[in-house]
Amino acid sequence: MAKILLVEDEDNIRKIIGYDLRKANYDIVECADGKQALDLALHNMFDVLIIDWMLPNISGIDIVKQLRAQGVDSIFIMLTARDDETDILYAFESGVDDYMSKPFSPRELLARVNAHLKRQKKKDEQKLNVGDLIIDLKRREAKLKDELMILTKKEFDLLEYFVQNKDIVLSRDNILNDIWGFDYDGDTRIVDVHVFKLRSKLQGANIRIRSSRGVGYLLEEQHEIA
Repeated sequence: MAKILLVEDEDNIRKIIGYDLRKANYDIVECADGKQALDLALHNMFDVLIIDWMLPNISGIDIVKQLRAQGVDSIFIMLTARDDETDILYAFESGVDDYMSKPFSPRELLARVNAHLKRQKKKDEQKLNVGDLIIDLKRREAKLKDELMILTKKEFDLLEYFVQNKDIVLSRDNILNDIWGFDYDGDTRIVDVHVFKLRSKLQGANIRIRSSRGVGYLLEEQHEIA
């Protein structure tokens, strides 16, 4: 269930939007004050923030700019009576993902929320995450503790394969067939060589490729014992 922060100081509008979003099974947090909204967004994870431009204490546009500066990558939808092209461009430059001028249709707002979340889900599905490691399948990049790993094509394929099968013992034959292909003429020692190289590149991480004696390998996450 996606979590949404709804920031609107007009009670009637906030109630209508909140009702429609809850009916669509979203988890909604409401507030009417800019300062409170900023505090909520900095201390909680929200998938979507629907923010009115004009708010008490801190404006909606300033909330967006401060949150983007803090690295918040949620979906931001701006609501406002300001429909001048200059304002719209300024809002997008400040970090909003969408913009709706008042008066607007609550059903259209819901449709836009749904569309943004579907696109976000597709983006998220293109990435794998385990421990300190993030693999971007679309870009074919792996980052360890936010540092880009230097990997050959086979090393990347093998690392992705281990992550996709986390905590599962993979035999050398299975690895060889799935990564090198059934027509590979060499022996399983090439798997051991590539695993050795990957292990060296995963040093210091909270994941490891562990040997399963007489069978093969598995990737597992290491948890610190308090």
